[in-house]
Amino acid sequence: MCGIVGIWNQGDRELAQSMMDLVGHRGPDAEGIFVNSKYPGVLGHRRLSIMDPKGGDQPIYGTDPNRAIIANGEIYNFRDLRSKLVTDHQFLTNSDTEVILRNYESEGVEGIVKLDGMYAFAIADEEHLILARDAIGIKPLYYGYQENALLFASEMKALAPLCDEISEFPPGHYFHSQKGLSAFYTVPELLPQQDLKLEEGITQIRQTLEEAIVKRLMSDVPLGAFLSGGLDSSIITAIAKKYQKELHTFSVGVEGSRDLEAARRVASYLGTIHHEYIITPEEIIAKLPEIIYYLESYDLDLIRSAIPCYSTLDNREGQ
Repeated sequence: MCGIVGIWNQGDRELAQSMMDLVGHRGPDAEGIFVNSKYPGVLGHRRLSIMDPKGGDQPIYGTDPNRAIIANGEIYNFRDLRSKLVTDHQFLTNSDTEVILRNYESEGVEGIVKLDGMYAFAIADEEHLILARDAIGIKPLYYGYQENALLFASEMKALAPLCDEISEFPPGHYFHSQKGLSAFYTVPELLPQQDLKLEEGITQIRQTLEEAIVKRLMSDVPLGAFLSGGLDSSIITAIAKKYQKELHTFSVGVEGSRDLEAARRVASYLGTIHHEYIITPEEIIAKLPEIIYYLESYDLDLIRSAIPCYSTLDNREGQ
């Protein structure tokens, strides 16, 4: 993940920097800022390096120096898009984010429908601002107003000190500062029921799962998988291991947990590099305020899933 922030119709660089500081945990590897010289606007980025770690720092600039992009997410089909754009564009990085920008320079906002991925991004294009969020809202994006200025960020905490009201940017939409909000995706209707033989159904499910997992293995840094030993995480890990020579797996649980034992057995069978962390009830209680602060939600299912994720990260940073 990365952190993006921005201010439009106001060019307060210090304010943008204070917003970036509040989402700094999302991007510990680098930070960058863009100040529009033709229109009052600022974009800020905190980076977690996944694709092109050495050359992909943001903002990334367009053919016009007053055009720049910041993004959080991954574009799974960026290599295919890049192969079609490279004849008309000079690429400065190997980053998937740059493909979003070059695609925009070729096709405008209409080109967003070609992006296959999870993302929230902002493009400053002279006096225009474009915001977009992926089809189902995997990557977060929020916005609010301070007088006549539009403010946006990856997390609400960057907006809370500045905006009286904060709204969630809707999934599957883009915003153009002159044209407003537009939808580029709607959830499709269910397909008619098919009369398939068991073997055909199994083949389709396997193929769909494999395609979905493989495209998410895109990375220029080592990958890992959470493994509980249950059916879903074990299937994901098994497919990922087919395409990753070295795959790290991570399990978190209380002492004596059946999940930990099941995860050990699956990791041993698949030959992953397995990591395990034993968490105590006291540790969960102590960390809960931090977890809710970063998660920005009181949803019980989200909090339950966030506890092992946060514990794994916290334990890794402490080593």
